[in-house]
Amino acid sequence: MTGSNDTKAPRTAIVVGAGAGGIAIAARLAKAGLSVTVLEKNNFVGGRCSLFTSEAGFRFDQGPSLLLLPNLFRETFADLDTTLEAEGIELLQCFPNYDIWFSDGARFRSSTDTVAMKREIEKWEGPEGFQRYLTWLAEAHGHYEISLRHVLHRNFTNHLQLAEPKFVAPTIALHPLESIWSRTTRYFWSDRLRRVFTFATMYMGMSPFDAPSTYSLLQYTELAEGIWYPKGGFQTVLEAIERIGRRLGVKYRLEAPVAKILTNGTTAKGVQLESGEQLEADLVIVNADLVYAYNNLFPQADENKTVGPQITDYTKDLNKREASCSSISFYWSFSKKIPELGTHNIFLADEYKESFDAIFKRHTLPSDPSFYVNVPSRIDPTAAPEYGDAIIALVPVGHLSPLHPSDGDWPALVAKAKQAVLATVEKRTGCASLADLIIEETVNTPPVWQRKFNLDRGAILGLSHDFFNVLSFRPRTRAVAVENAYFVGASTHPGTGVPIVLAGAKITAEQILGDKKMAVPWTENKFWRGKVQETGDPTLAVKKHPKLDKIRAPLWVDDWQLFLGAIILALVAMVLHLSGTITGGVTSGSRAYYG
Repeated sequence: MTGSNDTKAPRTAIVVGAGAGGIAIAARLAKAGLSVTVLEKNNFVGGRCSLFTSEAGFRFDQGPSLLLLPNLFRETFADLDTTLEAEGIELLQCFPNYDIWFSDGARFRSSTDTVAMKREIEKWEGPEGFQRYLTWLAEAHGHYEISLRHVLHRNFTNHLQLAEPKFVAPTIALHPLESIWSRTTRYFWSDRLRRVFTFATMYMGMSPFDAPSTYSLLQYTELAEGIWYPKGGFQTVLEAIERIGRRLGVKYRLEAPVAKILTNGTTAKGVQLESGEQLEADLVIVNADLVYAYNNLFPQADENKTVGPQITDYTKDLNKREASCSSISFYWSFSKKIPELGTHNIFLADEYKESFDAIFKRHTLPSDPSFYVNVPSRIDPTAAPEYGDAIIALVPVGHLSPLHPSDGDWPALVAKAKQAVLATVEKRTGCASLADLIIEETVNTPPVWQRKFNLDRGAILGLSHDFFNVLSFRPRTRAVAVENAYFVGASTHPGTGVPIVLAGAKITAEQILGDKKMAVPWTENKFWRGKVQETGDPTLAVKKHPKLDKIRAPLWVDDWQLFLGAIILALVAMVLHLSGTITGGVTSGSRAYYG
């Protein structure tokens, strides 16, 4: 992999793809003074994070339907000299977080309400269980803070960075070599609660039995910061970033699919559209699916003898890497409201591990699937007509594979998944028969995800996040072999999920500006932490109340330190005492001898 040797300040950039990462990096580069053009194959921005409205007026989020890690969103807007509120974004807090339904009729209600969580946990594991929950929460908080500081705000361009002393200690505290399931069993002793506190790995398209325990930070942010929904749909956030970009001069061309990235020797010089039109630029930033891009957009060995062989070899490696799961996603318009369902509902399979093995080992639909049901109209009435509900059911399924190719028998799997979802919801919630209430239906399957968004193997969350697919092991943000070409998005560093991709847009933008020796215009913000930073003066509170707000750690932070300190003091006292006794004895003896 090469670094850029050309430090001439670029004037133009092309961004391939208008997903979350594409529109965010376009705005950032425009703020840095570049003339930026974004090219998008579809007729809308946002990629998977997009909306559609049915003929009957029901609105659906095609991809993400809950907003996590809100500070990463706020950081993007702050770096672009604005705020969510100033751009007309209203975040609605979803309360409770989830209703988690089990086959025995029991329901666990997850929320940010500590009193309610105490009651829920003690119902299954008693007072000691709640104490263990608090200990788990503290560890997950550590995972969250360490990841923000050492992973989500830092690029990894070589493996030696992993050996830096300042990185090794925090990494050990992330417990990256232990799975979430294994780590969770230390704190929750019933399988019921172990499932409650591990299913969120599906946000990354991974099994809890494989995902590093680091990712407990996802459920931590839900419990500590809440789950949010942007009024009007998730895409409103990305449309706001698009508007900011346009104000900064970004140009958008929709329905402009890119056929290939053009090179001049080892340097990217622009792109060619499927129409044959060629566009030149000093920089090319790829927000298309990374594996798809290396396979289809970059020159291969038979096209370019200079960089092609290296790209072809790297592409072969990428094609062997494990991808995240896919989904069969149903978008249903209901002729009446289903009051038994909350905004977010999780239905967990009885055979929990087997359901994940079916998805990730056999790449198929489990016979008893776990699935997620979202009712956006429960939190935002504008999502559906007054009489009904918009309901989304997301059933995780294996990505496309030789056993289940894109031209396989997907209609049969869709029918099986639909029957399982409707029967399970009716049985566990006690609601009325649902099938006759569906007046409209749209379905996204792995082949649809692949075709609509050029997702390799139809994997909705890009490459997996196992240990050897993160940090410096994850595909780099600077393209292999080709100068002036970069990546942003789910399959490059730091990873998948809209807030993580937004953090990645900042990382890649700063890398580009660093390579070209250009000023980074948002360095004063550096790491957005809260309201104090919004004032532009992170020391404001201390200046106002120097005595009240000064941070002073006590000498002893915990009982273990106090115990060790007491032992050390006792040993020192004993040594001093013995030393005094010995000295006194010698002195007395000496006087007697010479007396």
